[in-house]
Amino acid sequence: MSAGVHGWPMKRSGLLCIGFSWAWANMFRPSLGRWGLHWKWRVCRVWRVADFSLTFLGTGTSVGVPVIGCDCAVCHSEDPKNKRFRSSVVVRAGEVTLLVDSGPDLRMQALRENLRAIDAVIYTHSHLDHVAGFDELRAFCWHSHEPLPLHASASCIEALRGMFGWAFAPKEVVRGYVRPDPRIIDGPFFYGDLKVTPLPVRHGGVETMGFLFEYPGARKVAYICDVKSIPDETLERIRGVDVFIVDALRTASHPTHFSLEEALAAIEEVGPKEAWLTHLSHEFDAAELEGALPDHVHVAWDGLKISL
Repeated sequence: MSAGVHGWPMKRSGLLCIGFSWAWANMFRPSLGRWGLHWKWRVCRVWRVADFSLTFLGTGTSVGVPVIGCDCAVCHSEDPKNKRFRSSVVVRAGEVTLLVDSGPDLRMQALRENLRAIDAVIYTHSHLDHVAGFDELRAFCWHSHEPLPLHASASCIEALRGMFGWAFAPKEVVRGYVRPDPRIIDGPFFYGDLKVTPLPVRHGGVETMGFLFEYPGARKVAYICDVKSIPDETLERIRGVDVFIVDALRTASHPTHFSLEEALAAIEEVGPKEAWLTHLSHEFDAAELEGALPDHVHVAWDGLKISL
């Protein structure tokens, strides 16, 4: 429970509202000799959506921004929106916290956002800029007796086993280290009332997926951070979604990522109410790009929180 207006208790998913109003009583009863003032109590049940949000831990490409050794204007920019860690988000729905990918910047991302606990990690794919921070997950295992669920495709789980075999060895679990509970994604799954639906996409030769997050009474959000093409089945699943977050690496064509033009074309086809661009290279100055986009399309930045 947390305190509501005037300190009255309220729940996350619904609040018990105990209010009051002033009323004049006995106004027309002269036998009292005067008017009396008393409290008139009323109790009402008001339902509201629990906290549901998505926070960008990182919005950069695989090398981040600034790029090592680069002297371009964006890499030397003082605008914090041009400082981009590797792409990742955290989704919160009531008491549930899900981390999407564990990239190489996870430690700094978690410290910046005061991310202290997670319920699970869900992986888009096994490229290093999305998994290389795996060892940082031990910080989320220190205070839990249960292993940490890792949701991913079968191929991604196998890649994680190959890279971090020590964590998956069942007879060599050491308290204080990452203790994974691998779970293969074969369809939608739930954490409480939060529904997570995998969105298969094409991204080079690596099995890759985005995710659709749905929570009762809240806006739907689709997150596709690494993509070259979106299959028809996935397009139909997210068409008309409230919030669409999509890869927009650079202006020139790329063999495994959307260019800006391709991202805007996908946004037009999906038809979201609101769209955000992520996985951005140092080619883009955030302010300049924002000014050139359609009104409902925006540039995401590290630390941005979207309330859903």
